[in-house]
Amino acid sequence: MKSIDLALLVVRVFFGISLAAHGYNKFFGKGGLSGTTGWFGSIGMKWPKWQARIAATTEVGAGILLALGLGTPLAAAGFIGLMIVAIVVAHWENGFFVFKPGQGWEYCASIAIVAFALGTIGPGKYSIDHLLNSDDFTYYTGWTGALITVLLGVGGAVAQLSLSYRKPAPKA
Repeated sequence: MKSIDLALLVVRVFFGISLAAHGYNKFFGKGGLSGTTGWFGSIGMKWPKWQARIAATTEVGAGILLALGLGTPLAAAGFIGLMIVAIVVAHWENGFFVFKPGQGWEYCASIAIVAFALGTIGPGKYSIDHLLNSDDFTYYTGWTGALITVLLGVGGAVAQLSLSYRKPAPKA
């Protein structure tokens, strides 16, 4: 057992399950999807009902895929897109540190960086990606994995923000 493969497994499973749980909470936590919809509307999302569903589904889906090590660059791109949108709409104006009032963008950026690293390095040998592609495991890791992860993640965030976000009017 190589230590890097074990480390990748632990990081993937922790971050994957954590994000999936976050999405599950958007669906079924206190306030449920209607609470998430209301919050999305208050932070400037144009179509909060749909965006709440899309965000929750992306969190659950990307989280499960990353935990399993299946479609790792795509799952990592989902993480990056989600975190960039979260930083822009909810955390940027609060500063860097997460302990600041309103929570800064430090934690979301950390999650995005972990996702980038996993999309670049790959999921390791203890993954479905490795089982499916054991003869040519490296074809979507390294620079290819990095490009897939960054282009889809940043591109998805830019598309989401440019099409469906407007900064809310200041409260009187």
